[in-house]
Parts: sequence; structure tokens; C-alpha cells
Amino acid sequence: MLTFNADFEDGEIPRVSPDSAPSTRTLLQPFSKAIDMKIAAFLLQGIPTVGLVSTDETTVQPYALSPEDALRGALPIVEALARGDALPPLQAAVQLTNVQLTAPIPRPRRNIFCVGKNYFAHAKEFASSGFDSSAVAGGDVPSVPIIFTKVPESVVGPSDFIEMPVDVSEAIDYEAELAVVIGVGGKGIKAADALKHVWGYTIVNDVTSRDWQNRHLQWHMGKSFDTFCPMGPWLVSADECDGTDTAVRCFVNGELRQDARTTDLIFDIPTLIETLSAGITLYPGDLIATGTPVGVGIGFKPPKYLKAGDVVRVEIDGIGHIENPVR
Repeated sequence: MLTFNADFEDGEIPRVSPDSAPSTRTLLQPFSKAIDMKIAAFLLQGIPTVGLVSTDETTVQPYALSPEDALRGALPIVEALARGDALPPLQAAVQLTNVQLTAPIPRPRRNIFCVGKNYFAHAKEFASSGFDSSAVAGGDVPSVPIIFTKVPESVVGPSDFIEMPVDVSEAIDYEAELAVVIGVGGKGIKAADALKHVWGYTIVNDVTSRDWQNRHLQWHMGKSFDTFCPMGPWLVSADECDGTDTAVRCFVNGELRQDARTTDLIFDIPTLIETLSAGITLYPGDLIATGTPVGVGIGFKPPKYLKAGDVVRVEIDGIGHIENPVR
């Protein structure tokens, strides 16, 4: 289980000063591009560690990172690659069965960017559910991306528990999603250049309290409860997974609920990056959850909400799977 409780103070996570804020003019420099990399964060004998997963996914080689950097998961590796720096030395491989995977970025440097109603069938499904606070303004299918965020503290690992918020909400839903990992940062990134800024991908489950999502109109509250962002099992480089055309599936207790391809996105990954970076500087390691397909619990009649004892499995081709029990 995830056991990190580190609170990062300003200055502990490298940041770019306003005078040198990244842009497409300053950051499109020679970039040590990752080639077929899977980077995992894990506990090895209880110690936070980061390593390179073997191609057959049986072993992992730890990087020689400081304890402080190891707490940040894969983020120091992505940052080093974005700067064009040499990576830390690799140590002797250990069996994956002997480690406990945590979220690949256990505490993101800032909120996770998320996109609502970004698959055509899900947009219609959600608009007709009665819980869509954006439907009046945007109709069934949005004309521009709907952006919200999840707080970093909502992140848990690929096998950690999803905790039911007792006495707060019982309308808890699952949302299988592909998450983009930014490599080279920038501002004002055009769609034609956007994929140059993608380091790779990971899996997230955008767990949601539907009643809180509806009640507060903006979705941040209903999306950000503790444990509401299972992530993993690792970061996969863009050479290893084509996020623009891959399959996303979700199972609840073995029942297939969601099954789609990212080619079905209303707003594709380049459009999302162009939209976000128009006024917001993106940094290495920033995460963008790209939206969920049709088949969420709220789409059934009656709704199929999560309950204690359920197990939610999210699979994405080219990455792997996460599987989280509910309690």
C-alpha cells in the first residue's frame, strides 16, 4: 500500500522561475528521448525506490537516486530526460514479485489536469444521466474541452484500496482513462508540435462522487476525494505505447464495463495540449487524464455504483493494468 506522507515545501521540487519560464521557444532544444522505457516507483524492503522495468516485465533495475528524489517517483527521471541530462546509474535487477508497486508519480508537483466528456458515446451517456452540471451550457457533446483537476493527494497506487467516503457519498463511480505524461514543457504549444512534448503515458482511474460532482457544478470536489486517483502500474514512454490509438478497458468484478479506443476521443491529445498550454505553462511530469469511455456506472439504469468489496480493473494496451479493491 502507498505509505508516502511527504509534504513538499516550496523549493524542494525544482521549479522554473518566471524569468525563465519554459515556452516553445526556450524548451524545444535537443531532448534525450526515451526509447521503450517503463519507469516504476515501488517499495523495496519498505524503502521508496524508482527503477527501469525489463521488457518482459519480470524484473526492475533501481536507479541510484537520493532518498529525497526517490520519494518523487518517476518524476526526477522524466525531468532529467527533458533537460537532456544523463540518467542516474542503474543497480542490480530485482524481481518485480519482490517489490510493491506504488503510483509512478506518488505526489504530482501540482493538480492533475483532467478532461470531461471526451468520448462521444460517454458525453451522450453522461448528459442524459441527470448528473451533468455542464449539459445546459454545453449540450451533449462539448464544443471545447471541459477541463477540471484532481488534487495530488487523491493519487494512490495500482493495487491500493479505493476508500468509500462513509457518511459523505454513496454515489461512487469509476472512470478508466489514459493519462499523458508531459516531457519537454512549454507554453503556447501548437497541436502540430504537441506530441513532441509527450514523454509517455500511464493509467488512471478517475474515481468520482457523482452527487458531489453535480451539487458543486464545477467537478473538482467530486473528483478529488482521498484515494480517488489510482495510478500505474508505471510510466511508459511514447515509443512503447501509441496513446493516440490504443484500447482502454474497465472491468468491475470481472464484468467488462468500458471498452473503447483513444481514436474515439472528441478532442485528441494534441488538441488538449494546445488548449491547456495556451495560457498555462506545462512542466515535465505534468499529467493530463484524457477522459473516459462510455460504460460508467451512472450510465446504467439503475446506476451501478461502486460498493465495498468490489474490484475495479483498468487495462490499456501498451501499458498494462491497475486493479484496485474498494472498501
